[in-house]
Amino acid sequence: MKVTIIGRPGCHLCDVAEEVIKYLILEREIEFEKLSILDDPKLAARYSEEIPVILIDGKVHDIFRVDEKRFLNAIGNDSTR
Repeated sequence: MKVTIIGRPGCHLCDVAEEVIKYLILEREIEFEKLSILDDPKLAARYSEEIPVILIDGKVHDIFRVDEKRFLNAIGNDSTR
């Protein structure tokens, strides 16, 4: 499983989403990557008004904020920490 955050440097919501996701996937076999809309014109054209965008295995899961319970359900764990 792979979790991706699409955002940009200096984006407070992106930083918060990254912290939440890193905490929720801690000690799990889940790949994490962070992409910036500043590095990819296609991502900027598609997502510039919606960041952060959280993808799970390439599919959009959430935008703007991470719903922890929904995220945990999506990665196969229905309990919160």
